[in-house]
Amino acid sequence: MQTDVAIVGGGLVGASLALAFAQLQLSVTLIEAHPFGVAEQPSFDDRTTAISNGSRRVFEGIGVWPLLEHQATPIRRIHISDQGRFGFARIDAAEQGIAALGFVLTNRDMGAALWRRLSEASVTVVAPAQVTAIDVEDDRRLVRFDRDGRANTIEARLVIAADGARSTVRESAGIAAQTWNYDQVALTANIHTQKFHDHVAYERFTPTGPIAILPLSEARSGLIWTLAPAVATEVAALDDAQFLARLQKEFGFRLGRITRVGRRQTYPLSLTRAEEYVAERLAVVGNAAQALHPIAGQGFNLGLRDAASLAEVLADAQASSSGTFDAGDGLHLQRYAQWRGDDRGRIVGFTDGLVRLFTQPFGPAKVLRDAGLLAFDLLPFAKDALSQLSLGAAGKVPRLARGGRLSSPSHGKPHAP
Repeated sequence: MQTDVAIVGGGLVGASLALAFAQLQLSVTLIEAHPFGVAEQPSFDDRTTAISNGSRRVFEGIGVWPLLEHQATPIRRIHISDQGRFGFARIDAAEQGIAALGFVLTNRDMGAALWRRLSEASVTVVAPAQVTAIDVEDDRRLVRFDRDGRANTIEARLVIAADGARSTVRESAGIAAQTWNYDQVALTANIHTQKFHDHVAYERFTPTGPIAILPLSEARSGLIWTLAPAVATEVAALDDAQFLARLQKEFGFRLGRITRVGRRQTYPLSLTRAEEYVAERLAVVGNAAQALHPIAGQGFNLGLRDAASLAEVLADAQASSSGTFDAGDGLHLQRYAQWRGDDRGRIVGFTDGLVRLFTQPFGPAKVLRDAGLLAFDLLPFAKDALSQLSLGAAGKVPRLARGGRLSSPSHGKPHAP
């Protein structure tokens, strides 16, 4: 089987990229390890994700937002505080002249919307399938995979590694990745509170780790609680009443009493960064390119800009091509790599700096961060800069993230080879 583009990994970023490519005159194959459309896809769990205004526009451009709009909860204000200390900061969408600073969705809702649009798009979905090797042969890559106990091969002009932080595709292409273990665990759950969240997102820094509470639909909130591994194990094992009491003590009563908690999950936290974005006839996107700490809520938004940027590079190259178009041409890939470098550098530095500053237990660091929070609360230009970050405006912004289009969308249904 031959294809212009083979995307390995059908998670949030990989599926989004497939839908963007479906608007171009390219044959697109999406290879996913889990059965198509099943709820058990691990990327599509009940974790909450804050998406920027730029990401919302990307979803609009690939036709997904109409399926998500009624499920998305706008963030109208952000409240940041440091437990037991004087530092705090507030950001208000109205003061920034925008309707919302971002939106909150569950990964499950986003995954369902993406799968639905994929079932309507001109994308060949190969699932479930396990990729075993990626080889270069002349002017293409051979993607070898097992499906239903049989070995198969796809010939692709371009392969996309969208298979997560431990990407086997990235590794098979010889792209190394650096990983820094933060020695922290994120505990996530959905909670109910006595008071309505009023579309406020809270970030509270405590001696045991930051607590993020994000507004969700149906008056729920999404909890992301960062803890040391041993403490996370202890907290996760508490019964519901004990857990709620522990969370209440750490977060306080800004939302009144925390009355109910859903299923709890834990995830180890680290920073993974690929040393290159491209190799011969291969590009890396999403968590395969960089996996971030959730403290600033930028990981998925950065990965989605990877997808939007790569789609734009190929759309522009295709539009200016006078002959047979080669999606894996090295010039296209270098344009993509150069574009993404600045954006990734800013966001990784910003996120990693926050982790190190707000997990530093020493007195001088605490005074410094409290002073920084108060200064931020008083300086309009600092809030303007952060609101621009929520728009995805760190460096050159992809056309999709600005509300533009790649080309006229094509239609069809995926089929199995």
